[in-house]
Amino acid sequence: MDYAEGVNARERILVTPSERDDLALAVGLLALAGFVDAVGFLLLGGLFVSFMSGNSTQFAIQTGQMSWSGAAPAGAIIAAFVAGVVVGRLIANAAGAWRRPALLALEAACLGLVPGLPAPPLASGFLMALAMGAQNGILHSAGRTTTGLTYVTGSLVKFGEALADALSGAGPASAPLPYLSLWLGIVAGGVTGAAAYGAFGLSALALPALAAALLAAATAWAKTAL
Repeated sequence: MDYAEGVNARERILVTPSERDDLALAVGLLALAGFVDAVGFLLLGGLFVSFMSGNSTQFAIQTGQMSWSGAAPAGAIIAAFVAGVVVGRLIANAAGAWRRPALLALEAACLGLVPGLPAPPLASGFLMALAMGAQNGILHSAGRTTTGLTYVTGSLVKFGEALADALSGAGPASAPLPYLSLWLGIVAGGVTGAAAYGAFGLSALALPALAAALLAAATAWAKTAL
């Protein structure tokens, strides 16, 4: 067995049930983020609640054009997202091994409040961005597949690199698939979110809120079953 074959064999062995479970959770969370981001984008007229690169570009453009009324909403959503990351990190540190159900419960609560909230769209966007920021503390990697949980730019880069390695024989043919599944997750969530918002308006957020609550219960059950 040559070196490349040895690496491929070791990588196949290292795909454990725990890694597969983490990858499935990551895909599910990205689908949830895609759903919420699509709803947020349509609600806010072109701002994202999970994709902060897009908001940062809009903030920069509006600031460069000295359009403060255009820059302020983008900046506010970015601030809400960062606040969610901070809150999520603090909760994760306090909850320790129970961070997943704790953060998923927080996310479910934030998203569940939005449909009944008598507030302007930007205030609803704050809660959605807060939930998406907190979501990033749930899972930092799925086995050996590193991923963000509200964006897939890095996953697409990893997919391209893994595909190049697979085509050249430097890596296993299956290596690109986890990254492709992450991208498909957020796209599927976005398609579903856009359709649901068109049909039900903000009430569509009841679906990701329920999904987050069920994931909180499932991860808590998995913890007690260990």
